Amino acid sequence: MSRTTSVASALDRRSLLAAAGAVGVSAGLGLAFGPGGGEAEASPPPRAGGAGRRAVRAAPGAPGEPSAAPSTAGTTLRTVSAPRGSGSYRGLTGGPAWARVTRTEPAAAKSGREDRRTALASFVQFTDLHVVDVQHPLRYEYMRSQTASAWRPQEALSVAGAVSLVERVNPLRGGPVTGAPLSFVMTTGDNTDNNSRTELDWFLSTMSGGRIVPNSGDPKVYEGVQDSGLKLYWQPDSAVRDSDKQLGFPRIVGFLDAAIREVNSPGLRMPWYSTVGNHDGLPGGCYAPGRGFFADFAVGGRKLETLPEAEGAALWKAVQKGLDPKGKNFEELLKKYARKMRSVTPDPGRAPFTPREYLEAHLDPRYKGAGPVGHGYTAAALDTGRLYYSFRISDDVIGISLDTTDPGGHYEGSLGTAQLRWLERTLKEHRDDYALIFSHHTSASMRNLRPDPARPGEKRHGGDEVVSVLERHRNAVAWINGHSHKNRITPHGTFWEISTASHIDFPQLARIVELVDNGDGTLSLFTTLIESAAPYRTDVTDLSQTGLAALYRELSFNAPGTRSTLAGDPDDRNTELLLKKP
Repeated sequence: MSRTTSVASALDRRSLLAAAGAVGVSAGLGLAFGPGGGEAEASPPPRAGGAGRRAVRAAPGAPGEPSAAPSTAGTTLRTVSAPRGSGSYRGLTGGPAWARVTRTEPAAAKSGREDRRTALASFVQFTDLHVVDVQHPLRYEYMRSQTASAWRPQEALSVAGAVSLVERVNPLRGGPVTGAPLSFVMTTGDNTDNNSRTELDWFLSTMSGGRIVPNSGDPKVYEGVQDSGLKLYWQPDSAVRDSDKQLGFPRIVGFLDAAIREVNSPGLRMPWYSTVGNHDGLPGGCYAPGRGFFADFAVGGRKLETLPEAEGAALWKAVQKGLDPKGKNFEELLKKYARKMRSVTPDPGRAPFTPREYLEAHLDPRYKGAGPVGHGYTAAALDTGRLYYSFRISDDVIGISLDTTDPGGHYEGSLGTAQLRWLERTLKEHRDDYALIFSHHTSASMRNLRPDPARPGEKRHGGDEVVSVLERHRNAVAWINGHSHKNRITPHGTFWEISTASHIDFPQLARIVELVDNGDGTLSLFTTLIESAAPYRTDVTDLSQTGLAALYRELSFNAPGTRSTLAGDPDDRNTELLLKKP
Protein backbone atom coordinates (compact mmCIF):
# COMPACT_ATOMS: atom_id res chain seq x y z
CA MET A 1 0.00 0.00 0.00
CA SER A 2 1.20 3.53 -0.66
CA ARG A 3 2.90 4.54 1.78
CA THR A 4 3.79 19.66 4.58
CA THR A 5 6.02 48.53 13.69
CA SER A 6 3.17 45.89 14.39
CA VAL A 7 1.48 44.25 11.46
CA ALA A 8 -1.87 45.64 12.51
CA SER A 9 -0.62 49.20 12.04
CA ALA A 10 1.51 48.63 8.95
CA LEU A 11 -0.58 46.34 6.74
CA ASP A 12 -1.14 47.20 3.09
CA ARG A 13 -2.49 50.71 2.87
CA ARG A 14 -4.85 49.80 0.04
CA SER A 15 -6.77 46.97 1.69
CA LEU A 16 -9.94 47.73 3.53
CA LEU A 17 -9.91 45.86 6.77
CA ALA A 18 -11.95 42.74 7.37
CA ALA A 19 -15.54 43.34 8.34
CA ALA A 20 -16.96 41.82 11.47
CA GLY A 21 -17.72 38.26 10.37
CA ALA A 22 -20.91 36.33 10.64
CA VAL A 23 -21.08 33.78 13.39
CA GLY A 24 -20.30 30.30 12.09
CA VAL A 25 -22.81 27.53 12.54
CA SER A 26 -21.32 25.01 14.96
CA ALA A 27 -24.29 23.04 16.16
CA GLY A 28 -24.61 19.35 16.87
CA LEU A 29 -22.55 16.38 18.00
CA GLY A 30 -23.72 16.93 21.58
CA LEU A 31 -21.44 19.95 21.96
CA ALA A 32 -21.08 23.16 20.00
CA PHE A 33 -18.08 22.27 17.84
CA GLY A 34 -15.24 24.75 18.07
CA PRO A 35 -15.04 27.71 20.43
CA GLY A 36 -16.44 30.23 17.93
CA GLY A 37 -15.17 33.07 20.10
CA GLY A 38 -12.67 33.86 22.81
CA GLU A 39 -9.09 32.72 22.81
CA ALA A 40 -7.81 29.19 22.41
CA GLU A 41 -6.41 27.69 25.58
CA ALA A 42 -2.72 26.95 26.04
CA SER A 43 -4.05 23.59 27.12
CA PRO A 44 -7.61 22.91 25.97
CA PRO A 45 -10.35 22.83 28.57
CA PRO A 46 -11.62 19.47 29.80
CA ARG A 47 -14.58 17.78 28.22
CA ALA A 48 -17.90 19.44 28.61
CA GLY A 49 -20.25 17.66 30.93
CA GLY A 50 -23.90 16.87 30.31
CA ALA A 51 -25.25 15.86 26.95
CA GLY A 52 -23.74 12.92 25.15
CA ARG A 53 -22.72 12.80 21.52
CA ARG A 54 -25.38 13.01 18.87
CA ALA A 55 -25.66 10.09 16.47
CA VAL A 56 -24.62 10.69 12.89
CA ARG A 57 -28.08 10.25 11.46
CA ALA A 58 -29.48 13.31 13.18
CA ALA A 59 -32.39 15.32 11.86
CA PRO A 60 -31.70 18.45 9.81
CA GLY A 61 -30.92 21.59 11.77
CA ALA A 62 -33.10 24.60 12.28
CA PRO A 63 -33.89 26.89 9.31
CA GLY A 64 -30.70 28.59 8.15
CA GLU A 65 -28.47 25.90 9.66
CA PRO A 66 -26.72 23.19 7.65
CA SER A 67 -28.64 19.98 7.13
CA ALA A 68 -27.44 16.88 8.95
CA ALA A 69 -28.07 14.80 5.84
CA PRO A 70 -24.81 13.68 4.20
CA SER A 71 -24.16 15.27 0.82
CA THR A 72 -21.32 14.93 -1.69
CA ALA A 73 -22.22 18.18 -3.46
CA GLY A 74 -19.19 20.34 -4.16
CA THR A 75 -16.71 17.52 -3.58
CA THR A 76 -14.49 15.39 -5.81
CA LEU A 77 -16.88 12.52 -5.11
CA ARG A 78 -19.09 14.23 -7.72
CA THR A 79 -16.62 15.53 -10.30
CA VAL A 80 -13.00 16.67 -10.64
CA SER A 81 -11.39 19.10 -13.07
CA ALA A 82 -9.96 17.30 -16.09
CA PRO A 83 -8.36 18.45 -19.36
CA ARG A 84 -10.37 18.82 -22.54
CA GLY A 85 -9.29 19.21 -26.11
CA SER A 86 -5.76 18.66 -27.35
CA GLY A 87 -2.56 20.57 -27.78
CA SER A 88 0.12 21.81 -25.42
CA TYR A 89 -2.27 24.25 -23.69
CA ARG A 90 -5.60 22.72 -22.70
CA GLY A 91 -8.78 23.94 -21.09
CA LEU A 92 -10.58 22.14 -18.27
CA THR A 93 -13.95 20.55 -17.77
CA GLY A 94 -15.68 18.46 -15.14
CA GLY A 95 -14.21 14.97 -15.27
CA PRO A 96 -14.89 11.61 -13.59
CA ALA A 97 -15.23 11.66 -9.82
CA TRP A 98 -12.67 10.11 -7.50
CA ALA A 99 -14.03 7.09 -5.65
CA ARG A 100 -13.57 6.52 -1.94
CA VAL A 101 -10.93 3.94 -1.05
CA THR A 102 -11.03 2.04 2.26
CA ARG A 103 -7.62 1.47 3.85
CA THR A 104 -7.21 -1.13 6.55
CA GLU A 105 -3.48 -1.35 7.27
CA PRO A 106 -3.83 -0.65 11.04
CA ALA A 107 -7.29 -2.22 11.55
CA ALA A 108 -9.76 -4.42 9.70
CA ALA A 109 -13.07 -2.99 8.52
CA LYS A 110 -16.04 -4.65 10.22
CA SER A 111 -19.37 -5.06 8.47
CA GLY A 112 -22.33 -3.00 9.57
CA ARG A 113 -20.19 -0.13 10.88
CA GLU A 114 -22.05 2.38 8.71
CA ASP A 115 -25.14 1.81 10.88
CA ARG A 116 -23.32 2.26 14.19
CA ARG A 117 -21.23 5.35 13.53
CA THR A 118 -21.10 8.35 15.82
CA ALA A 119 -19.47 11.55 14.59
CA LEU A 120 -16.65 12.94 16.71
CA ALA A 121 -15.27 15.72 14.48
CA SER A 122 -15.91 17.25 11.08
CA PHE A 123 -13.76 20.05 9.63
CA VAL A 124 -11.85 21.35 6.60
CA GLN A 125 -8.11 21.63 5.98
CA PHE A 126 -6.64 24.38 3.79
CA THR A 127 -2.92 24.21 3.12
CA ASP A 128 -0.23 26.04 1.15
CA LEU A 129 -2.47 28.85 -0.07
CA HIS A 130 0.67 30.89 -0.87
CA VAL A 131 -1.17 34.21 -1.01
CA VAL A 132 1.58 35.99 -2.89
CA ASP A 133 2.66 39.53 -3.69
CA VAL A 134 4.06 38.85 -7.16
CA GLN A 135 5.76 42.26 -7.28
CA HIS A 136 7.79 41.70 -4.10
CA PRO A 137 11.51 42.57 -4.66
CA LEU A 138 12.86 39.54 -2.76
CA ARG A 139 11.19 36.98 -5.02
CA TYR A 140 13.56 34.86 -7.08
CA GLU A 141 11.48 34.31 -10.24
CA TYR A 142 14.69 34.25 -12.30
CA MET A 143 15.30 30.69 -11.06
CA ARG A 144 12.26 29.51 -13.03
CA SER A 145 14.39 27.42 -15.37
CA GLN A 146 15.79 25.58 -12.32
CA THR A 147 12.51 25.01 -10.47
CA ALA A 148 8.87 25.57 -11.42
CA SER A 149 8.14 26.75 -7.87
CA ALA A 150 10.26 29.89 -8.35
CA TRP A 151 7.57 31.44 -10.54
CA ARG A 152 4.18 30.23 -11.75
CA PRO A 153 2.06 31.87 -14.50
CA GLN A 154 -1.02 31.78 -12.24
CA GLU A 155 0.50 33.43 -9.17
CA ALA A 156 -0.88 36.93 -9.81
CA LEU A 157 -4.36 35.47 -9.21
CA SER A 158 -3.64 33.76 -5.86
CA VAL A 159 -6.03 36.02 -3.91
CA ALA A 160 -8.93 35.43 -6.30
CA GLY A 161 -8.18 31.69 -6.14
CA ALA A 162 -8.08 31.59 -2.34
CA VAL A 163 -11.34 33.57 -2.06
CA SER A 164 -12.97 31.07 -4.41
CA LEU A 165 -11.97 28.29 -2.02
CA VAL A 166 -13.71 30.17 0.81
CA GLU A 167 -16.75 30.44 -1.46
CA ARG A 168 -16.69 26.65 -1.93
CA VAL A 169 -16.62 25.89 1.78
CA ASN A 170 -19.29 28.33 2.96
CA PRO A 171 -22.31 26.57 1.39
CA LEU A 172 -21.18 23.02 2.21
CA ARG A 173 -23.91 21.47 4.36
CA GLY A 174 -21.75 19.12 6.37
CA GLY A 175 -19.44 16.17 6.19
CA PRO A 176 -20.15 14.11 3.05
CA VAL A 177 -20.16 10.88 5.11
CA THR A 178 -21.69 11.86 8.44
CA GLY A 179 -23.60 15.02 7.62
CA ALA A 180 -22.14 16.52 10.80
CA PRO A 181 -21.81 20.32 10.43
CA LEU A 182 -18.31 21.37 9.45
CA SER A 183 -17.14 23.08 12.62
CA PHE A 184 -13.93 24.84 11.58
CA VAL A 185 -11.25 25.32 8.94
CA MET A 186 -7.58 24.76 9.78
CA THR A 187 -4.85 26.21 7.58
CA THR A 188 -1.65 24.17 7.76
CA GLY A 189 0.90 26.76 6.78
CA ASP A 190 2.44 28.69 3.93
CA ASN A 191 -0.54 30.98 4.19
CA THR A 192 1.70 33.71 2.73
CA ASP A 193 4.62 33.41 0.34
CA ASN A 194 7.24 36.05 1.14
CA ASN A 195 6.93 36.65 4.92
CA SER A 196 5.41 40.01 3.94
CA ARG A 197 3.03 42.22 5.94
CA THR A 198 1.07 42.97 2.79
CA GLU A 199 0.53 39.27 2.13
CA LEU A 200 -0.45 38.69 5.76
CA ASP A 201 -3.19 41.30 5.43
CA TRP A 202 -4.45 39.68 2.23
CA PHE A 203 -4.50 36.22 3.83
CA LEU A 204 -6.32 37.36 6.99
CA SER A 205 -8.85 39.33 4.95
CA THR A 206 -9.45 36.33 2.68
CA MET A 207 -10.19 34.08 5.64
CA SER A 208 -12.18 36.51 7.80
CA GLY A 209 -13.80 38.67 5.14
CA GLY A 210 -13.02 42.00 3.56
CA ARG A 211 -11.94 43.86 0.47
CA ILE A 212 -8.45 43.15 -0.81
CA VAL A 213 -6.43 45.00 -3.44
CA PRO A 214 -3.74 42.46 -4.43
CA ASN A 215 -1.26 45.11 -5.49
CA SER A 216 1.81 46.68 -3.93
CA GLY A 217 4.18 49.45 -4.94
CA ASP A 218 2.51 51.81 -7.42
CA PRO A 219 -1.22 51.83 -6.58
CA LYS A 220 -2.22 52.12 -10.23
CA VAL A 221 0.36 50.06 -12.15
CA TYR A 222 1.65 46.47 -12.06
CA GLU A 223 5.45 46.34 -11.71
CA GLY A 224 6.69 42.79 -12.00
CA VAL A 225 8.12 40.18 -14.31
CA GLN A 226 4.93 39.86 -16.38
CA ASP A 227 5.32 43.30 -17.94
CA SER A 228 9.11 43.08 -18.24
CA GLY A 229 9.16 41.97 -21.88
CA LEU A 230 11.42 39.07 -20.85
CA LYS A 231 10.63 35.86 -22.72
CA LEU A 232 11.34 33.80 -19.61
CA TYR A 233 7.90 34.79 -18.26
CA TRP A 234 4.38 34.79 -19.67
CA GLN A 235 3.64 38.35 -20.85
CA PRO A 236 -0.18 38.18 -20.93
CA ASP A 237 -0.93 41.71 -22.19
CA SER A 238 1.89 41.84 -24.72
CA ALA A 239 2.38 40.42 -28.20
CA VAL A 240 5.86 39.25 -27.16
CA ARG A 241 6.33 35.62 -28.21
CA ASP A 242 7.48 34.48 -24.77
CA SER A 243 8.30 30.90 -23.76
CA ASP A 244 4.80 30.30 -22.40
CA LYS A 245 2.99 31.60 -25.47
CA GLN A 246 5.13 29.23 -27.50
CA LEU A 247 3.43 26.48 -25.47
CA GLY A 248 -0.04 27.81 -26.26
CA PHE A 249 -0.61 30.28 -23.43
CA PRO A 250 -3.07 32.95 -24.59
CA ARG A 251 -2.63 36.67 -24.93
CA ILE A 252 -5.12 38.31 -22.55
CA VAL A 253 -5.18 42.08 -22.92
CA GLY A 254 -6.13 43.66 -19.60
CA PHE A 255 -4.99 40.66 -17.53
CA LEU A 256 -2.53 42.57 -15.35
CA ASP A 257 -4.93 45.44 -14.68
CA ALA A 258 -7.55 42.87 -13.65
CA ALA A 259 -5.05 40.97 -11.46
CA ILE A 260 -4.45 44.03 -9.26
CA ARG A 261 -8.10 45.08 -8.97
CA GLU A 262 -10.07 44.79 -5.75
CA VAL A 263 -11.22 41.33 -4.69
CA ASN A 264 -14.08 40.83 -2.26
CA SER A 265 -13.99 37.96 0.24
CA PRO A 266 -17.14 36.95 2.14
CA GLY A 267 -14.93 35.39 4.82
CA LEU A 268 -15.48 31.94 6.22
CA ARG A 269 -18.82 31.45 7.96
CA MET A 270 -17.28 29.07 10.46
CA PRO A 271 -14.40 29.44 12.93
CA TRP A 272 -10.93 29.02 11.52
CA TYR A 273 -7.50 28.27 12.99
CA SER A 274 -4.02 29.00 11.71
CA THR A 275 -0.83 26.94 11.61
CA VAL A 276 2.43 28.57 10.54
CA GLY A 277 4.67 27.42 7.67
CA ASN A 278 8.20 28.14 6.48
CA HIS A 279 7.03 30.70 3.89
CA ASP A 280 5.23 32.54 6.66
CA GLY A 281 8.24 32.73 8.94
CA LEU A 282 11.30 32.89 6.66
CA PRO A 283 12.24 35.32 3.87
CA GLY A 284 11.93 33.40 0.63
CA GLY A 285 10.66 30.46 2.67
CA CYS A 286 14.23 29.37 3.37
CA TYR A 287 16.44 32.08 4.90
CA ALA A 288 16.85 32.75 8.61
CA PRO A 289 14.99 35.95 9.52
CA GLY A 290 16.55 39.05 11.01
CA ARG A 291 18.99 40.17 8.32
CA GLY A 292 18.63 43.92 7.98
CA PHE A 293 19.64 43.77 4.31
CA PHE A 294 16.63 41.61 3.40
CA ALA A 295 14.24 43.86 5.34
CA ASP A 296 15.56 46.94 3.56
CA PHE A 297 15.57 45.25 0.16
CA ALA A 298 11.96 44.07 0.60
CA VAL A 299 10.61 47.60 1.00
CA GLY A 300 13.01 49.21 -1.49
CA GLY A 301 12.86 50.22 -5.11
CA ARG A 302 14.98 47.59 -6.91
CA LYS A 303 13.96 44.20 -8.28
CA LEU A 304 16.13 41.56 -9.98
CA GLU A 305 14.30 39.89 -12.89
CA THR A 306 17.00 38.00 -14.76
CA LEU A 307 20.15 36.07 -13.84
CA PRO A 308 22.74 34.12 -15.86
CA GLU A 309 21.83 30.45 -16.07
CA ALA A 310 24.93 29.22 -14.27
CA GLU A 311 24.39 31.53 -11.31
CA GLY A 312 20.72 30.60 -11.13
CA ALA A 313 21.66 26.91 -11.02
CA ALA A 314 24.19 27.52 -8.24
CA LEU A 315 21.66 29.52 -6.22
CA TRP A 316 19.02 26.80 -6.54
CA LYS A 317 21.52 24.12 -5.52
CA ALA A 318 22.32 26.12 -2.39
CA VAL A 319 18.62 26.47 -1.58
CA GLN A 320 17.93 22.76 -2.12
CA LYS A 321 20.80 21.60 0.02
CA GLY A 322 20.48 24.27 2.68
CA LEU A 323 24.01 25.50 2.01
CA ASP A 324 23.17 29.14 2.73
CA PRO A 325 20.57 29.07 5.54
CA LYS A 326 21.31 32.63 6.68
CA GLY A 327 21.24 34.01 3.13
CA LYS A 328 24.72 35.51 3.13
CA ASN A 329 25.49 34.30 -0.40
CA PHE A 330 22.07 35.40 -1.62
CA GLU A 331 22.73 38.87 -0.22
CA GLU A 332 26.06 39.04 -2.04
CA LEU A 333 24.40 37.99 -5.31
CA LEU A 334 21.80 40.76 -5.02
CA LYS A 335 24.50 43.31 -4.32
CA LYS A 336 26.50 42.06 -7.31
CA TYR A 337 23.62 42.66 -9.74
CA ALA A 338 22.32 45.88 -8.18
CA ARG A 339 23.01 47.92 -11.34
CA LYS A 340 21.07 45.48 -13.53
CA MET A 341 17.90 45.58 -11.46
CA ARG A 342 14.61 47.12 -12.46
CA SER A 343 13.40 50.24 -10.65
CA VAL A 344 10.07 49.68 -8.87
CA THR A 345 7.99 51.74 -6.46
CA PRO A 346 9.13 51.26 -2.83
CA ASP A 347 6.47 50.04 -0.39
CA PRO A 348 6.81 49.75 3.42
CA GLY A 349 3.96 47.23 3.43
CA ARG A 350 6.32 44.64 1.96
CA ALA A 351 8.38 44.54 5.15
CA PRO A 352 8.84 41.13 6.78
CA PHE A 353 6.84 40.32 9.90
CA THR A 354 8.22 38.85 13.12
CA PRO A 355 6.56 36.02 15.08
CA ARG A 356 5.17 38.62 17.49
CA GLU A 357 3.71 40.64 14.61
CA TYR A 358 2.21 37.48 13.14
CA LEU A 359 0.50 36.86 16.48
CA GLU A 360 -0.64 40.49 16.82
CA ALA A 361 -2.23 40.39 13.38
CA HIS A 362 -4.17 37.18 14.14
CA LEU A 363 -5.33 38.69 17.45
CA ASP A 364 -6.45 41.95 15.84
CA PRO A 365 -10.28 42.13 16.22
CA ARG A 366 -10.51 43.48 12.67
CA TYR A 367 -9.60 39.99 11.45
CA LYS A 368 -11.77 38.01 13.85
CA GLY A 369 -14.39 37.02 11.27
CA ALA A 370 -16.32 34.04 12.62
CA GLY A 371 -13.66 33.63 15.32
CA PRO A 372 -12.15 32.55 17.53
CA VAL A 373 -10.12 35.57 18.65
CA GLY A 374 -6.54 34.86 17.59
CA HIS A 375 -7.52 31.87 15.43
CA GLY A 376 -5.74 29.60 17.88
CA TYR A 377 -3.02 32.00 18.99
CA THR A 378 -3.28 33.72 22.36
CA ALA A 379 -2.20 37.05 23.85
CA ALA A 380 -0.22 35.10 26.42
CA ALA A 381 2.19 34.08 23.65
CA LEU A 382 3.01 37.62 22.57
CA ASP A 383 6.05 38.02 24.78
CA THR A 384 7.57 34.69 23.73
CA GLY A 385 6.41 34.62 20.10
CA ARG A 386 5.28 31.02 20.66
CA LEU A 387 3.42 29.80 17.57
CA TYR A 388 2.09 26.45 18.82
CA TYR A 389 -1.06 25.76 20.81
CA SER A 390 -3.88 23.31 21.53
CA PHE A 391 -7.64 23.80 21.38
CA ARG A 392 -10.86 21.96 22.12
CA ILE A 393 -12.60 20.58 19.02
CA SER A 394 -15.45 18.62 20.62
CA ASP A 395 -16.33 16.72 23.78
CA ASP A 396 -13.95 13.93 22.84
CA VAL A 397 -11.38 15.55 20.54
CA ILE A 398 -8.58 18.11 20.95
CA GLY A 399 -6.52 19.79 18.25
CA ILE A 400 -2.78 20.44 18.53
CA SER A 401 -1.12 22.92 16.18
CA LEU A 402 2.68 22.74 15.89
CA ASP A 403 5.27 25.23 14.66
CA THR A 404 7.66 23.12 12.58
CA THR A 405 9.59 25.99 10.92
CA ASP A 406 13.27 26.05 11.84
CA PRO A 407 14.31 29.66 12.57
CA GLY A 408 17.88 28.67 11.71
CA GLY A 409 16.93 28.67 8.02
CA HIS A 410 16.15 26.20 5.20
CA TYR A 411 12.72 25.12 3.99
CA GLU A 412 12.70 21.78 5.81
CA GLY A 413 11.50 21.72 9.41
CA SER A 414 11.97 20.39 12.95
CA LEU A 415 10.86 20.97 16.55
CA GLY A 416 12.84 22.37 19.43
CA THR A 417 13.07 20.33 22.63
CA ALA A 418 10.69 22.64 24.51
CA GLN A 419 7.95 22.19 21.91
CA LEU A 420 8.46 18.43 21.67
CA ARG A 421 8.17 18.09 25.45
CA TRP A 422 5.06 20.31 25.41
CA LEU A 423 3.55 18.01 22.78
CA GLU A 424 4.22 15.00 24.99
CA ARG A 425 2.71 16.70 28.04
CA THR A 426 -0.38 17.79 26.15
CA LEU A 427 -1.01 14.29 24.82
CA LYS A 428 -0.51 12.81 28.28
CA GLU A 429 -2.76 15.35 30.01
CA HIS A 430 -5.51 14.63 27.48
CA ARG A 431 -5.05 10.89 27.30
CA ASP A 432 -8.85 10.43 27.44
CA ASP A 433 -9.34 12.63 24.36
CA TYR A 434 -8.63 11.76 20.77
CA ALA A 435 -5.94 14.11 19.43
CA LEU A 436 -5.59 15.56 15.93
CA ILE A 437 -2.15 17.04 15.30
CA PHE A 438 -1.69 19.80 12.72
CA SER A 439 1.59 21.04 11.27
CA HIS A 440 2.98 22.46 8.07
CA HIS A 441 5.82 20.02 7.47
CA THR A 442 5.39 16.32 6.84
CA SER A 443 7.32 13.76 8.87
CA ALA A 444 9.59 13.13 5.87
CA SER A 445 10.42 16.84 5.45
CA MET A 446 11.43 17.38 9.09
CA ARG A 447 15.16 16.72 8.70
CA ASN A 448 16.50 20.21 9.37
CA LEU A 449 18.22 20.17 12.76
CA ARG A 450 19.94 23.57 12.66
CA PRO A 451 19.85 25.34 16.03
CA ASP A 452 17.41 28.19 16.55
CA PRO A 453 19.64 31.32 16.73
CA ALA A 454 17.54 32.54 19.67
CA ARG A 455 18.06 29.23 21.52
CA PRO A 456 21.53 28.03 20.43
CA GLY A 457 21.72 25.42 23.18
CA GLU A 458 18.38 23.79 22.42
CA LYS A 459 18.37 20.57 20.43
CA ARG A 460 16.14 20.24 17.35
CA HIS A 461 14.13 17.08 16.63
CA GLY A 462 13.12 15.58 13.29
CA GLY A 463 10.04 13.89 11.95
CA ASP A 464 11.10 10.43 13.08
CA GLU A 465 11.11 11.59 16.71
CA VAL A 466 7.68 13.19 16.32
CA VAL A 467 6.33 9.93 14.88
CA SER A 468 7.80 8.07 17.84
CA VAL A 469 6.06 10.43 20.30
CA LEU A 470 2.72 10.05 18.55
CA GLU A 471 3.02 6.27 18.46
CA ARG A 472 3.65 6.19 22.21
CA HIS A 473 0.47 8.17 22.85
CA ARG A 474 -2.34 6.09 21.40
CA ASN A 475 -4.84 8.92 21.67
CA ALA A 476 -3.10 10.61 18.71
CA VAL A 477 -5.15 9.40 15.76
CA ALA A 478 -4.05 11.68 12.90
CA TRP A 479 -1.23 14.02 11.92
CA ILE A 480 -2.54 16.45 9.25
CA ASN A 481 -0.06 18.55 7.26
CA GLY A 482 0.97 20.01 3.88
CA HIS A 483 4.30 21.44 2.60
CA SER A 484 4.90 18.80 -0.08
CA HIS A 485 2.08 20.18 -2.31
CA LYS A 486 1.07 16.54 -2.83
CA ASN A 487 -1.70 14.28 -1.56
CA ARG A 488 -0.19 11.43 0.42
CA ILE A 489 -1.66 9.34 3.24
CA THR A 490 0.73 7.22 5.31
CA PRO A 491 -0.11 4.70 8.04
CA HIS A 492 2.10 4.79 11.14
CA GLY A 493 0.63 1.83 12.99
CA THR A 494 -1.36 3.71 15.64
CA PHE A 495 -2.18 6.86 13.65
CA TRP A 496 -2.52 8.15 10.09
CA GLU A 497 -0.46 10.92 8.52
CA ILE A 498 -2.63 12.89 6.09
CA SER A 499 -0.72 15.23 3.74
CA THR A 500 -2.76 17.41 1.40
CA ALA A 501 -1.91 19.10 -1.89
CA SER A 502 -1.50 22.88 -2.10
CA HIS A 503 -3.94 25.44 -3.40
CA ILE A 504 -1.43 27.15 -5.67
CA ASP A 505 -0.28 24.20 -7.78
CA PHE A 506 -2.74 22.11 -9.78
CA PRO A 507 -4.97 20.32 -8.79
CA GLN A 508 -5.55 23.10 -6.19
CA LEU A 509 -7.30 21.12 -3.45
CA ALA A 510 -8.47 21.31 0.15
CA ARG A 511 -9.66 18.40 2.29
CA ILE A 512 -12.67 17.61 4.49
CA VAL A 513 -11.83 15.31 7.41
CA GLU A 514 -14.44 13.44 9.47
CA LEU A 515 -13.56 11.37 12.55
CA VAL A 516 -16.10 8.76 13.64
CA ASP A 517 -16.44 6.03 16.25
CA ASN A 518 -17.65 2.87 14.49
CA GLY A 519 -19.05 1.35 17.69
CA ASP A 520 -17.07 -1.86 17.16
CA GLY A 521 -13.67 -1.08 18.65
CA THR A 522 -12.49 0.88 15.62
CA LEU A 523 -12.37 4.49 14.47
CA SER A 524 -12.58 5.77 10.91
CA LEU A 525 -11.11 8.92 9.44
CA PHE A 526 -12.90 9.92 6.26
CA THR A 527 -11.01 12.27 3.93
CA THR A 528 -12.74 13.99 1.01
CA LEU A 529 -11.04 16.43 -1.36
CA ILE A 530 -12.67 19.62 -2.61
CA GLU A 531 -11.81 22.19 -5.27
CA SER A 532 -12.62 25.89 -5.31
CA ALA A 533 -16.02 27.18 -6.42
CA ALA A 534 -14.61 28.54 -9.71
CA PRO A 535 -16.12 27.14 -12.91
CA TYR A 536 -14.01 24.67 -14.84
CA ARG A 537 -14.35 26.38 -18.21
CA THR A 538 -12.77 29.79 -18.71
CA ASP A 539 -13.42 32.75 -20.98
CA VAL A 540 -10.39 34.97 -21.54
CA THR A 541 -12.72 37.95 -21.98
CA ASP A 542 -14.19 37.38 -18.50
CA LEU A 543 -11.84 39.19 -16.15
CA SER A 544 -14.32 39.33 -13.29
CA GLN A 545 -13.35 37.96 -9.88
CA THR A 546 -14.99 34.63 -10.75
CA GLY A 547 -13.41 34.58 -14.20
CA LEU A 548 -9.96 35.18 -12.70
CA ALA A 549 -10.47 32.34 -10.19
CA ALA A 550 -11.28 30.02 -13.09
CA LEU A 551 -8.18 31.20 -14.96
CA TYR A 552 -6.13 30.58 -11.79
CA ARG A 553 -6.97 26.88 -12.00
CA GLU A 554 -6.54 26.57 -15.78
CA LEU A 555 -3.19 28.35 -15.79
CA SER A 556 -1.98 26.13 -12.94
CA PHE A 557 -2.86 23.02 -14.95
CA ASN A 558 -0.84 24.26 -17.92
CA ALA A 559 2.10 25.75 -15.99
CA PRO A 560 5.38 24.42 -17.42
CA GLY A 561 7.18 22.08 -15.05
CA THR A 562 4.10 21.31 -12.96
CA ARG A 563 4.38 17.83 -11.47
CA SER A 564 1.62 15.52 -12.70
CA THR A 565 1.81 13.42 -9.51
CA LEU A 566 0.55 16.02 -7.02
CA ALA A 567 -2.97 14.55 -6.88
CA GLY A 568 -1.45 11.38 -5.43
CA ASP A 569 -2.74 7.87 -5.94
CA PRO A 570 -6.42 6.97 -5.43
CA ASP A 571 -5.68 5.81 -1.86
CA ASP A 572 -4.25 9.27 -1.06
CA ARG A 573 -7.42 11.12 -2.05
CA ASN A 574 -10.94 10.25 -0.92
CA THR A 575 -10.54 7.59 1.75
CA GLU A 576 -11.81 5.78 4.79
CA LEU A 577 -8.88 5.16 7.13
CA LEU A 578 -9.45 2.51 9.83
CA LEU A 579 -7.80 2.54 13.25
CA LYS A 580 -8.12 0.47 16.40
CA LYS A 581 -9.52 2.44 19.30
CA PRO A 582 -6.86 3.07 21.96
